[in-house]
Amino acid sequence: MISSTLAAASYPHVTIINKLSRGVIKQLRQRPGKDIWLFGGGELFRHLLTLAMVDTIELAIAPVLLGGGIPFLPPPAPSCQLTLTEQRRYEQSGIVWLSCQITPRSAYEV
Repeated sequence: MISSTLAAASYPHVTIINKLSRGVIKQLRQRPGKDIWLFGGGELFRHLLTLAMVDTIELAIAPVLLGGGIPFLPPPAPSCQLTLTEQRRYEQSGIVWLSCQITPRSAYEV
């Protein structure tokens, strides 16, 4: 778990990472298991993009217009090129799901 506010002592069976760096992410990627997956968390997503540690992004677009809310990628956000790799349309809900590969870069500029 990544948190700047939770204390590891309060959650003895959970690994809490208080400061995220490229080295920490590389260590996590070397562990056996599946991909690292982030659901939500625009600030964390922006930080991972800035570290150039995001390979794929999956977007679900719901057919609802909002007049406000939490931004998907809060400013200041790095610019990056996306390549669509897969798409699905869910008839019943109207949701469109997109999977995009992020063009590799050594570091993104903010």
